[in-house]
Amino acid sequence: MPCSRKRFADVSAFIPFAAAAQSGQDRDMRIAIFGGSFNPPGMHHRAIAELLAREFDEVRVIPCGPRPDKAVTGSIPAIYRAALCDLAFGEMPKVVVDLFDLEQATFTRNHQLQTRFESQGEVWHVVGADLIAGGSSGASLIQRTWERGAELWQSAHFAVLTRPGHEIDHQDLPPKSKLFSLQESGSSSAIRDSLSRGDEVTSLVTPRVLDYIERYGLYRAPIPGTWAESSLLGAPFHLQADAANPKALSWIQTTGLGVSEAEAHFITVLGGDGAMLRCIREHWRKRLPFFGINAGHLGFLMNAPEQVFDSPFPPAAVILRQLPMLYLEFENAAGEVQTAYGFNDAWLERSTSQSAWLEVSVNGVKRLPKLVSDGALVATAAGSTAYARSMGASPLLADTPAWLLVGSNVMEPAHWRSALLSTDTTVEIRSLSPEHRPVEAFVDGLSMGEVVALRARISRAAAAELAFCASHDMADKIAAIQFHPAHAI
Repeated sequence: MPCSRKRFADVSAFIPFAAAAQSGQDRDMRIAIFGGSFNPPGMHHRAIAELLAREFDEVRVIPCGPRPDKAVTGSIPAIYRAALCDLAFGEMPKVVVDLFDLEQATFTRNHQLQTRFESQGEVWHVVGADLIAGGSSGASLIQRTWERGAELWQSAHFAVLTRPGHEIDHQDLPPKSKLFSLQESGSSSAIRDSLSRGDEVTSLVTPRVLDYIERYGLYRAPIPGTWAESSLLGAPFHLQADAANPKALSWIQTTGLGVSEAEAHFITVLGGDGAMLRCIREHWRKRLPFFGINAGHLGFLMNAPEQVFDSPFPPAAVILRQLPMLYLEFENAAGEVQTAYGFNDAWLERSTSQSAWLEVSVNGVKRLPKLVSDGALVATAAGSTAYARSMGASPLLADTPAWLLVGSNVMEPAHWRSALLSTDTTVEIRSLSPEHRPVEAFVDGLSMGEVVALRARISRAAAAELAFCASHDMADKIAAIQFHPAHAI
């Protein structure tokens, strides 16, 4: 079920999340690289970002992946840490949250960050004063413990953070450095300790960060949750309505116009599954829950209108489900790689009258050396009710910890149709004859052009929160299409 390409009526203009990163990319930019575990991000981190934003053109917040010297970095899964950083910094002017390390489960060294960003402008590395102590004698932590630290010390720019009462020896400063005085102190470890004891932390983190931590039991429960009971009653919402759907537009009189994204606590989507996909694609980095009201056909991602409008809107009782997205890499004939995220599915399909010849590898093992078909698709559990189901795969409940690999009109190998995959699986689908049997790639119904390979896995950083009425029964909708297709909802 490809994503709808209809136009939408948006109550307020949408400003891209990384607008700061998309404007003015020239050599005159001064970029502050603010790395850390941000586990969790606190008010003191925001104070640092605000201070830096007054001096630099861009502040790039980079939450690190696994670190050999900090085992606590992995105390909660990366997908929660990514959401927390977006919630803490996402609306700050000139601040961009970079999820690369969390997505790739890596720890990018400072010299590598220098290389990555120096083509965009003058790079400044943000460090605490403790890291430069002893610099005059070559004994600082940067010089002794950083990879290529001695080289960076001489050539790179450093923004050195100091706190009141902590004196530093100016002879210890790197040759290209500037001091920034902080007035607010704090630490992630202190926040974690307070949370683990059940202490009050309202003054240590932002309200949205605290709401998210409490919703999923972060730092308090040994295993974070993926769903939570909540209420939207009285909460302000941002409205997205399908402009081509008269029923959806008529409901605006009932729901109201809502508020801007900056003021909203959740996003109301009026339309069908295609409307929801479009909204998730454009707004997931806002980390606002999506509450859909079905004005379409099946509406697997939506709430039934009778569930919503038979009681006060917004609803008092909802279930919030955090559903993972796909991380995708597409390789073209020149070897260039483009990345994307998908909520429902991604696939390759033949772009000529000839069948596609595909090689399918799972975790580096060639499971299907030659798949002759119209194409192949990967789908999340939430997306399994869409195109994957039309190809013959059994749909999964949206919160099933698994995903699907499905063939389209498979000719060889005979009788193969689909495979159930664990959430830590990586799949590669590669064209065996891109010159004579080209294939086109799609993500949630949007074309990515002709490619030679698709690599996919469940994202470590991207997820969308969907809100369902407490009376909503996902299992009933799945059962209806499997056992009573003529009366499917």
